[in-house]
Amino acid sequence: MRKQRMGRVISTSMSKTVVVVVERLVEAPLYHKRQRRRTKYYAHDETHQARVGDVVRIEETRPLSKLKRWRLLEVVRRAEG
Repeated sequence: MRKQRMGRVISTSMSKTVVVVVERLVEAPLYHKRQRRRTKYYAHDETHQARVGDVVRIEETRPLSKLKRWRLLEVVRRAEG
């Protein structure tokens, strides 16, 4: 099984590449307050189907370039507007 993540597309300005931000909640060790952590992933989008604001599912894959190690599986929800 390969790792999968769901996140929001924040950039489509590169050719066949989208930047996806994934947010997760982490509990602080001392005070146990939950904090949001964000991670950016560069994902391969062969057919240019994702747009900025879309919620997408990405999957881990072999290294495709210097930064790309993920590929776009599907667009879960389109951006409004």
